[in-house]
Amino acid sequence: MTPHTEAAAPGRARGPRPTARLLHHLLPYWRRLLPAALAAAGSELAAAALMATAAWLITRAAEQPPLAAVSVAIVAVRALALGRGALRYIDRLLGHDGVLRAVAGFRARVFEALVPLAPAGTPAFRSGDLLTRLVDDVDAAQDLLLRVLIPATAAFVVAATATGTVLLLLPEGGLLLGALLIVAGLLVPALVLVLSRRAGRAEKAARAELAAVTVDLTQGAADLAAYGARGRTHDRAREVAARIARLERQKALTTSLAQAVVLVLQGAATIGVTWLALRAHAAGDLPAVQLTVLAVLALVSFEALAPLPAAARRFAEVRASAQRLADLFDTPAPVADPQSPDPLPTDEPLDVTITDLRVRHLQDGPPALDGASLRLPAGQRVVLLGASGSGKSTLIAALMRFVPYEAGSIRVGGRELKHCAGADARRAITGMTQDAHLFHAAIRANLILARPDATEAELRDAARRARILDWIESLPDGWDTVLGGDGATMSGGQRQRLLLARALLADPPVLVLDEPTEGLDPDTAAAVLADILDATRGRTTLLVTHERAGLAAADRILTLDGGRIRSISHADLDDVTDGLALAL
Repeated sequence: MTPHTEAAAPGRARGPRPTARLLHHLLPYWRRLLPAALAAAGSELAAAALMATAAWLITRAAEQPPLAAVSVAIVAVRALALGRGALRYIDRLLGHDGVLRAVAGFRARVFEALVPLAPAGTPAFRSGDLLTRLVDDVDAAQDLLLRVLIPATAAFVVAATATGTVLLLLPEGGLLLGALLIVAGLLVPALVLVLSRRAGRAEKAARAELAAVTVDLTQGAADLAAYGARGRTHDRAREVAARIARLERQKALTTSLAQAVVLVLQGAATIGVTWLALRAHAAGDLPAVQLTVLAVLALVSFEALAPLPAAARRFAEVRASAQRLADLFDTPAPVADPQSPDPLPTDEPLDVTITDLRVRHLQDGPPALDGASLRLPAGQRVVLLGASGSGKSTLIAALMRFVPYEAGSIRVGGRELKHCAGADARRAITGMTQDAHLFHAAIRANLILARPDATEAELRDAARRARILDWIESLPDGWDTVLGGDGATMSGGQRQRLLLARALLADPPVLVLDEPTEGLDPDTAAAVLADILDATRGRTTLLVTHERAGLAAADRILTLDGGRIRSISHADLDDVTDGLALAL
């Protein structure tokens, strides 16, 4: 691969299992998690040892020995009782601290995997489904550690220690106890895992579907009501919720039956070991105090295994979440960065030259652009006109490295754009996209998104050039006024002007503005376009629109039709835009 060849998109090659990949992401936090696992195992061991020691003490005390003979056991009981509580506290403290740190770090990695997919790659996922993956599926990593691995580690340590102790005191009893512990600790959870696997995948898919339907209900409430579709969408949401409830009941039944089996095995082990101990005691091979210890140890050794059926069920759900996250990580970015990107300066004026550009949205689909060429000289304001669907937004997406181009060339400041990193390209060429978003946050927060280190004077200057400063300062809370979701509390003109102020604050070498007057009435649209051209005087600007009014100050006017670009004069503007109106 040459230095300027773009990296190949990753495929779905067979690799490590999704759960193993999930653990690999959590591995850097093992130093915090290992003490928690040891504390959990120590707590369970202390509980079992406490019961066994107490049984020995009671039985030995019944023989009325000298106090010195049981003093060590008395101290041990007190120490184990206190130690059990202390270890349980340490387990909870260290476990949750380590797990929450691990999940926070992993969530950042998932978000980093999402960033290269936006915006061209995210339509492969529904918005509610993406939210489920970023929240619920990432939280599954927490359950993998706290509810699966740590309880399983504690159960293994207790089972091995109890079996070894019984083997030393009564070999046949140890064999019986070990066999029943294997059935309860391995076979029963394995059966739960098999039965829960399909239900876990189905529940994850149903929860993702419910999240997507919920987003549709909230964001599309007005349209659903207008077309009488709200009832059908509600019915769909209720059907998905009922499906989730049915799967939950199925999983709960499976877990309850498995826990009942563990209780039966616990009783069988207690009875069996006690019977074998009684036989050995009757034969004179086992002291009475050891008989009691064996019976109690057989009983309490299963206590650490009680969470394993629920852990197996949760592990099935974690596997489904891990698979969904693996699918997200394996989704190739629409545009891959070159291995050795060329630097792209952002502190000097840049010109843009596009030659014979061809872009397809689908590999086998028709080209959205085919043979498009234009030149954007440094410092000039160029307007690109075109009907809806003519490829204007596709051209902007190619300039910002959101979509790849299969043929032709885009040269920025003399450098081929595909040889530059996407982040560098968007620092040099950015602005206001057609679907620009306003966040549910203060006006100030929405603006400094473009430049976090902007000063108060720079904020005010950008708002002044966008002619929205007076409106902002007339508000009771001024710059700290919280906007509704996507600017719902603003008029269309105010929203577009605030987005323009954010684009101006970014101050890129090449400013692109994609349909900045979308959704505005003609008079407001003409005023906004005139203000844009005035605010961008002397700046390299590409203004994409289908409006004809307010363009008198443009340095050049181009039209895009049939995937190709041609230049027109201001005198021909009316004829061209009349044709655009008919096309629209």
